[in-house]
Amino acid sequence: MGKKNEKSAVPQMSPYVFTFLLIGFGAWCFWDGFLTTDPEMLEHASFNKVLSVILLPWGIYDFFKIRKRQKNKKQSED
Repeated sequence: MGKKNEKSAVPQMSPYVFTFLLIGFGAWCFWDGFLTTDPEMLEHASFNKVLSVILLPWGIYDFFKIRKRQKNKKQSED
């Protein structure tokens, strides 16, 4: 009965969620901008090219930044 009053820990979201969304959307824009042969998508090709050039490097930068922060946090806990 005593454990009923204790609150369980709230699950934490991964710090990489935003990073994977950036990379995923950037990859999708890269596909639509550079690799697709669909004639309907050709009118949006320049938009997708610009977005992929922005989102993919941003996602890669964010990945390494978070990985470094996690590594430093782990070292400071030890």
